[in-house]
Amino acid sequence: MTNFIPIFPLQVVVFPGEHLNLHIFEPRYKQLIAECFEQEKPFGIPAVIGNELKDYGALIYIKEITTTYTNGEMDIKTKGDKVFRILEVIKSIPDKLYSGAIVNYPYNELSGDQQVMKMLVAKMRELHANLQVKKDFHKEDGELTSYDIAHHSGLSLQQEYEFLQLTMERQRQEYLKRHFEATLPAFEEMKQLKDRIQMNGHFKNLSGFDLK
Repeated sequence: MTNFIPIFPLQVVVFPGEHLNLHIFEPRYKQLIAECFEQEKPFGIPAVIGNELKDYGALIYIKEITTTYTNGEMDIKTKGDKVFRILEVIKSIPDKLYSGAIVNYPYNELSGDQQVMKMLVAKMRELHANLQVKKDFHKEDGELTSYDIAHHSGLSLQQEYEFLQLTMERQRQEYLKRHFEATLPAFEEMKQLKDRIQMNGHFKNLSGFDLK
């Protein structure tokens, strides 16, 4: 299925189900948000990376306009929906300040391996413990998907964009698994380094090397 959507390109990757708060201040996007909110229609946030508009993004629904300022600026709460791919950018739309795009919606398999997900959640918690951060997802661990934890696993913007393009939950699980396998050993090395530094100056109980 293809259709036209207004677009709001940003240097961010939004995942399905993600809650995103935005401050709207540019005239073109004030118009876009006002119209989408009034008509209860979504808009798209395609990712911008390295000053380049990328093909993939997420459909966005406005949940609430929390504040409207006297100059027309707004604070809004949104939620990401399905992933789209841009087929054609429509830069100029009659009577509109914003641009749009013709998009389609790639099939997205959301069912993954629950045992793998448990392992990924544990790895994420381990990463957070090393970083001394805490994330509350407001849902049970068993309800989490790869999208829920991807933004909180230390992926770069480019890695998040690669992740967004994966169309099967098991592919996304494998991506995160490899990421944690590459990331967590670095924390263990730092811990060992810290332990060695702290041992300097202490009396050491070491066995002598037996020359043969």
